[in-house]
Amino acid sequence: MKTITRPKMRDQVSEQIKEYIIERNLMPGDRLPTETQLAESFGISRLSVREATKTLEFLGIVESKTGVGLTVGRINMERMTKHLGFHSGLLDADPQQLIDSRVIIETGVLPHVVRRMTDDPSILKKLQSLVDQFRTAKDLRACIEIDIQFHRTLIEASGLKPLVAFNELLVVFFRRFFDAIKKVDVKVGIEHHQRLVNLLAAGRVEEATVELREHIEDNKRRLQ
Repeated sequence: MKTITRPKMRDQVSEQIKEYIIERNLMPGDRLPTETQLAESFGISRLSVREATKTLEFLGIVESKTGVGLTVGRINMERMTKHLGFHSGLLDADPQQLIDSRVIIETGVLPHVVRRMTDDPSILKKLQSLVDQFRTAKDLRACIEIDIQFHRTLIEASGLKPLVAFNELLVVFFRRFFDAIKKVDVKVGIEHHQRLVNLLAAGRVEEATVELREHIEDNKRRLQ
């Protein structure tokens, strides 16, 4: 461990603790040094260590139990997702970058979605149900909420849990660019979603990838 002397003490201590966990290949439940031991190793106060561990504890990276002390925890993906939505990298991102990021993430999960559909028919039912809800939505805001849920369900259907944290990217996009999204033709949007579901159900990954890419990239035209 390195002695910390620079500003932003809490953030640096957090990084050092995470490095400690990674370097020693620690798993959930494994013991960590006490706050006193960490403070001595870093050459800082115990209070600074406590601030860092509280941050990590919020995200589930570490756990603190009476009589046990600090242990490696399990990352709380729900909290991580909410935290990600306020990340400056997303808030400052160019709209085109957000669109390109969505394309990479969402088209990338499609092969996994199709494979899991074979063993889990409920995935297709969920996606189709959301498309059906589009058709009965009363206004644009309702459509947007359903759209967010559709794409979130698509990512979750991949079974790639670490990637689920990036669902917040969808919310950031839809909330920030509502005025541009208002220009969308709802009927065309429904057709895009229905074709995508049909292609996934048929196992036609390449065609589904093209369909989804065109659907997402259509936002570029409306943002101009």
